[in-house]
Amino acid sequence: MVEPIRVVAVFAANPALSSILSAVLAATPNLRVRVFEAQAALQTYMRLSQVDLLVCDFDNEAAPAGGLAHALRLDERLARREFQIIALASTVTQSMKQASIAGGIDEVIVKPMSPKYLLERVLSRLKRAAPQVSAGRYQGPERRGRLPMSATPVMAIRSPSGSNVVPLFRS
Repeated sequence: MVEPIRVVAVFAANPALSSILSAVLAATPNLRVRVFEAQAALQTYMRLSQVDLLVCDFDNEAAPAGGLAHALRLDERLARREFQIIALASTVTQSMKQASIAGGIDEVIVKPMSPKYLLERVLSRLKRAAPQVSAGRYQGPERRGRLPMSATPVMAIRSPSGSNVVPLFRS
């Protein structure tokens, strides 16, 4: 059985990182790697050709991964809208987690990482299909239930008398 050819787009903050990642990914026979230096070039390519997976970077000042993913998920003119996104990040913050979920990013890998580890994650992602949802203009991975609703502990309030009745007005 012949493996299908999969297209992986790489859009990293650093050209050196892009070239290293693309060299490692391109060594796999069934992967075709396309490297992009501008968001407009990536988006134009994705409108003309199908992309199975996108590797992008949160450290890219021109197009951070969260905003790029959000723009691509909402673009109705893409040749294929069921693609997966792996984002690279130097550090993971709470706002980055929220941007990843809102933008439809499937996985975040913390840098520095081994290029072979990225290859392993790309191949793993391509083997399994993420559940896709189409809601309004959004087309991307299912995100409901990813974060707990509230992690704030409930604090018990006790009245000075020790009962469970709390006075609303001071006497």
